[in-house]
Amino acid sequence: MTNRRLLLLRHAKAEHPDNVVDHERPLSLVGRRQSAGVGAALAAAGLVPDLVLCSSSLRTRQTWDLARQSLGADPEVQVSEEVYDAATRPLVELVRGVDPDVETLLVVGHEPTMSHVAELLAGPDSDVTALARVRVGVPTGSWSLLEWDGEWSELDRGTATLVRLGVPD
Repeated sequence: MTNRRLLLLRHAKAEHPDNVVDHERPLSLVGRRQSAGVGAALAAAGLVPDLVLCSSSLRTRQTWDLARQSLGADPEVQVSEEVYDAATRPLVELVRGVDPDVETLLVVGHEPTMSHVAELLAGPDSDVTALARVRVGVPTGSWSLLEWDGEWSELDRGTATLVRLGVPD
């Protein structure tokens, strides 16, 4: 058995410009600061991913790029239309298909999927405050950390421990 860590990151604050399709919305200045803060917080916590699954939207790609710069690491990144479109169960299925050599996975995606996945996977030993928050949704630039002993393919409802929820300042 291997200790696995799943990080679910909601993209940072984005602009809502007129005549721009959702997929191409850029980060706001606040979102750029949030992204850098996410990278710094992950680095400080020793949470450097082996693999990143990133939604194909502009705001998620920008969130990861800015977080990566503050993280001080350059893991493999897979930009995916599937993550952009994914509902809860399809995203869990994507995670279940991750290479067994990956120990820490970061998914950069959207609400409500990020909080719904955290809630679905959270087992009985989860942090009650973090679980209460993901049940009502998480703010932009926030990330959930789930851990469990096992393979990615075994991940399912209630099999992980929601350890913490990081929220930007």
